[in-house]
Amino acid sequence: MVQKDSLTIVNNLPFVLDEGTLLQRLHLTADSVFVEEALRFAREAAALARPKGLYKVSAVEPAGDDTVLLDGILFTSRILRVNLDGRHRAFPFLATCGRELDDWGRALEDPMELFWADALKELALEAAVQALGAHLAGKYQPGEQAAMNPGSLPDWPIHEQRALFSLFGDSAAAIGVTLNDSFLMSPVKSISGLWFQTDVGFVNCQLCPREECPNRRVPHDPHLFEKRYGPPGANGGH
Repeated sequence: MVQKDSLTIVNNLPFVLDEGTLLQRLHLTADSVFVEEALRFAREAAALARPKGLYKVSAVEPAGDDTVLLDGILFTSRILRVNLDGRHRAFPFLATCGRELDDWGRALEDPMELFWADALKELALEAAVQALGAHLAGKYQPGEQAAMNPGSLPDWPIHEQRALFSLFGDSAAAIGVTLNDSFLMSPVKSISGLWFQTDVGFVNCQLCPREECPNRRVPHDPHLFEKRYGPPGANGGH
């Protein structure tokens, strides 16, 4: 762990391969002819995995109806501004499956192995987010938290990644994550966002009308935006 003022870097987040979950992601049953090969492949790769993450404590200041300041950096999102109402701090974060696993995956050519590797990197990222959140909770006891991520909803578009990354300074590169001109991260299996304390709960999916999303966690609530966030300047999840 590295501490830089209000920013914490965790370089060795734990990753224990859950073989049952992996097989489900790969759509393999116990009697599949590929099971042993897939598990051998995954065990070798998991030994290389070094998921990483960082988070920081940022001061929150309302700036307008649809804007909010985090450590003096302006963010534009009606939903974010309302979600941070009455909050004095929030926790920008960044987590990644790690360059080690990503570089290993880039060297693969077989389509089946590429599919397996993608699922494995996804599991490593999920483990990183869970462990990073637990690390933060143990240090700051923030209570019930929710998260928002640039690009998950139209109201907080992906170009806001640039402002979010500015809060991390050179620490994003220190854990091997870069942001390109299209605001996409490398490694691809990385996630950035903002954790914040909530009394009412929040999941991006509640405001997203996409029905066929494989990562949906909760149902879409078509009335939530109007009830909690609209107006002024409202954009919502549409």
